Amino acid sequence: MKNLQIKSDPRVEEKFTDYSDKVRKKITTLRKLIVESATEVEELTEIEETLKWGEPSYLAKKGSTIRIDWKAKSPDQYAIYFKCTSKLVETFRLVYGDTFNYEKNRAIVFQMNDKIPKQELKSCIKAALTYHKVKQLPMLDMA
Repeated sequence: MKNLQIKSDPRVEEKFTDYSDKVRKKITTLRKLIVESATEVEELTEIEETLKWGEPSYLAKKGSTIRIDWKAKSPDQYAIYFKCTSKLVETFRLVYGDTFNYEKNRAIVFQMNDKIPKQELKSCIKAALTYHKVKQLPMLDMA
């Protein structure tokens, strides 16, 4: 596995400690899948981990921002967010159908007790991390 540099804003760690243990475990799983996916994208050497809108966010040079969070107003779910003006979630729906629960064109939403389909989610994450390279390709080169 190649070496991936993660530039991390210290505020992200603070945000993770603010979550309850149960929520932190779920959000940490999403973070691990983002980092794993990034290491599997050959041309990616660095990702940035920061806070956007108070949410842990991940950026890659030719990618679209990915955010992850849990919200008190929906305590039984957490989500991975994608830029709503992109074709990402629309394409995930076409490729994976009801494998995931979607929130409009902006997120894949998980219930606290859901089992995450890891390979499928990693495919979605990779599409986001390389979005500006693949956005003109049919199905974002996912199919």
